[in-house]
Amino acid sequence: MRVVLAEDSMLLREGLVRLLTEAGCDVVAAVGDAPSLVEAVVEHRPDVAVVDVRMPPTFTDDGLRAAVEARRRVPGTAVLVLSQYVEQAYADELVASGDGGVGYLLKDRVARLDQLQDALHRVHDGGTVLDPEVVAQLFARRRRGDPLDALSPREREVLALMAEGRSNPAIAGHLVVSEGAVEKHVGSIFTKLGLLPSSSDSRRVLAVLAWLRA
Repeated sequence: MRVVLAEDSMLLREGLVRLLTEAGCDVVAAVGDAPSLVEAVVEHRPDVAVVDVRMPPTFTDDGLRAAVEARRRVPGTAVLVLSQYVEQAYADELVASGDGGVGYLLKDRVARLDQLQDALHRVHDGGTVLDPEVVAQLFARRRRGDPLDALSPREREVLALMAEGRSNPAIAGHLVVSEGAVEKHVGSIFTKLGLLPSSSDSRRVLAVLAWLRA
């Protein structure tokens, strides 16, 4: 898996290069600012761009906006965004296209090699991965009267695990239920959220997006 890394802290950047190499990735470029990220993605056309949110020049959301621009210029580039904080606007904007192949992890999480590898493979395969802490905090901020009120408590559990990027078998293992039961819950979630079958949109991604925006 070919990776472009964007992180402004030199020490953290070097540490991430080592971690990514241990995870079996070929880091084809490691840059320290947002404009350089876009240039590196256009030049190298990596499988995944691993990007810090807050980068030069403004140290606000430059990394995220550069990642969105990089995906516009090189469609199909998967993006794994790293952040020090849980910020709903960043998570929402990241998955807003509905295209999949995106992830949002807290930096503390990437110290676990197995979790980093899992997230990289999921976004590379077109999935959507949200950090469990992001999922927990966003659920806590939900408002009453939103479209998700129609979901049962179990369906909300399933949707939260979908937001973490878990497959149906993985959800079944976590909840200690059959895969068939998970499939029924997922189907019910799609129905209640009005997500009809489509040849162009991933209903799993759209379900997560509906949850983020609720």
